[in-house]
Amino acid sequence: MSADIATETPAEVIIAMVDHVLELAATWTAWDGTPARIDDRVYTPHKAIRRTADHLIDHLAELEARLAGQAPQPDHWHASAITTAADLAPFTSEDLDEARSRLVRLARIWADRLDALTDEQLDDSPGAGWSFRELAHHLGGSRYYADAVGRLS
Repeated sequence: MSADIATETPAEVIIAMVDHVLELAATWTAWDGTPARIDDRVYTPHKAIRRTADHLIDHLAELEARLAGQAPQPDHWHASAITTAADLAPFTSEDLDEARSRLVRLARIWADRLDALTDEQLDDSPGAGWSFRELAHHLGGSRYYADAVGRLS
């Protein structure tokens, strides 16, 4: 188990990831419209926000289904493989406000759900897949999307 897994609660991992994404996003109103090419993919401010939110939603649906004793519904998103026309739009201060509202609320939902689980539920989670603790740390890696765009000011 890594030092982070031992010291940060799963809720703290999710909140820290969203804080990191939004810290970088605060600089994206300076984006010049040139997509970043990282690891054979293309990233833009809108795409980084979309992928972060989609990742949180996808795994939240998984967690809730597993807690309910159901098989998670597979997602059909194209994920990072596509860059939509909307992803290429300028990133405005209004977009930043929307991203803050969306991601902070998603992080709070995750934190509330994770904090309500016992350590046993976090580590010996129902259903197939990662434990919920591992899932939270996996989601912490969503920093990648924002890091692909980087700090722009």
